[in-house]
Amino acid sequence: MNNNGIALYGLAKCSTCLKARQWLNDRDMEASFTDYREQPLPADSLVQWSRELGGWEKLVNRASMTWRNLPEARKSPSSDTQWLALIEEFPALVRRPLAVWPDGSVTVGFSEKKYLERLDG
Repeated sequence: MNNNGIALYGLAKCSTCLKARQWLNDRDMEASFTDYREQPLPADSLVQWSRELGGWEKLVNRASMTWRNLPEARKSPSSDTQWLALIEEFPALVRRPLAVWPDGSVTVGFSEKKYLERLDG
C-alpha cells in the first residue's frame, strides 16, 4: 500500500480504472496502480476491505458478466474462505477500481463526485 497517496487496484484495461487514474493524474494526485490479475490481492486485505465496505456483496460485483456466468452453486458463498476462493479464481469479480486512501479507508468504483467528496473531506 502507498502511504503517501492513493493506492488503486483494478485491471489495466478496465475503462473505469483508466478514468479514475486519468482523473487523479489530471489533478496531480499521487496514485499507485496495481493490476490484480498480475499481482493478486492479499487474502487478509480482501477480508479487511470487505468488512470495511459492509460485506463481500459490496466488494464483489454481482452484476458483472463474470458473476452471471458462474454456476449457480458458486453464487452463494457463505464464508470468507469461499469468497476468497472465488476471487482467486475470478479476480475480475472485485469491483473496480478499489481505492485505498491515505487514511487507510477503502472505496470501490469511480465517480468524479465521490472522489471530489473524498478529497475535500
